[in-house]
Amino acid sequence: MNAPAEPSLSRLEARAAALEQKVIAWRRDFHAHPELGNEEVRTSGIVAEHLRKLGLDDVRVGVAKTGVVATLKGGKPGPCIALRADMDGLPVTELADVPFKSQRRTQWGGQEVGTMHACGHDCHTSILMGVAELFAGMREEVCGTIKFIFQPAEEGLPNYENGGAKLMIEELALENPRPDAIFGLHVISHLNTGQIGYRPGAMMASTDNFFIRIKGRQTHGAMPWLGVDPIVTAAQVVLGTQTLVSRQVDIMHEPAVVTFGTINGGLRENIIPDEVTLSGTFRTFDEGQREFIRERIADTAVNIACACRASADVTTYKGYPVTVNDTKLTLWSLPTLCRVAGDAHVVHVPKTGGGEDFSYFQKEIPGVFFFIGITPHGHDAGKAPSNHSPHFYVDEPGLLLGLRLLAHLVIDYQAAHPSKAA
Repeated sequence: MNAPAEPSLSRLEARAAALEQKVIAWRRDFHAHPELGNEEVRTSGIVAEHLRKLGLDDVRVGVAKTGVVATLKGGKPGPCIALRADMDGLPVTELADVPFKSQRRTQWGGQEVGTMHACGHDCHTSILMGVAELFAGMREEVCGTIKFIFQPAEEGLPNYENGGAKLMIEELALENPRPDAIFGLHVISHLNTGQIGYRPGAMMASTDNFFIRIKGRQTHGAMPWLGVDPIVTAAQVVLGTQTLVSRQVDIMHEPAVVTFGTINGGLRENIIPDEVTLSGTFRTFDEGQREFIRERIADTAVNIACACRASADVTTYKGYPVTVNDTKLTLWSLPTLCRVAGDAHVVHVPKTGGGEDFSYFQKEIPGVFFFIGITPHGHDAGKAPSNHSPHFYVDEPGLLLGLRLLAHLVIDYQAAHPSKAA
């Protein structure tokens, strides 16, 4: 059992409970003022000011555009542990009925859009601010160093710009000092409040996208033999690509998904157009399958187009890697999870096709990512509006559980690794 010595545990619980309302207030403020990736100027400003007031060490701003990194050096020697929270919202118009509902509008991809914390990053930022305040008030009892990473642009950027966790790493967010381990969490509607979801190994999928341009030859719709029909060709490409998972991928090894999200072409009903464009995404949990599907999407589109006397240009964009929880560290954390939430509320969750750029941190150092339930008791979490929905709703008592979880993981890890100097 992971069990730190008293009085640290009792003090930690008391301080966490005292911070709950402050964390909720921060969350509501961030929720009412969401900012998209690399635009989190207001959010990161509030975070940085808070960390400076707490007296944290080396508060760095502007990391990966708008990120904030700070450290807290404890009063006793020990390891360095990193905690990460993401800060950005989504281009979603909020429909949830809450008094702090977002009314903000901004630009995304050249269009004016609503903006909403539809994925709960407002919760993550507020929780980590609370953890920082908790440990700042008991610094002398901290055995080692805690690194706080507030990350922008987890939801991605237009035109596949570099940003988020990858850019934070490039800009040395994990250096000086380099953490021995990193923990992160994500609120999720598919668990009820009070539940913690965990999974050793692959937990969230890689997130790759593709774009296909099918070139035909325009002609009158009444005389298709005089042209080359890119619409019919596109239909065959869509259907043919569906066999990649159903017939060519070993889904007994790992699951995979190939999905088309857009198809565009043509101007009127009696003209066969020159070209059709398609786009989609594919999700995998294995790097070998990831590369296989990428190659086969291109081969399938090109060869089907050729058979239809058309041509196809295929472009793929690598997204986030598979989110892989360090197995040893995940299993080590289980007693902590059970102590914080109770055995019955610790849930071994299935893999999810959603992606997370926390995966970049895990490629550098051992890391574990957890899910925190935020659907109220008495509601079927399986039917709750999902993350990214305009109706996404957070049951705010779940924030205290997230705060307690990160705090307990810190003191347990430091107690378990006393020989590692920060």
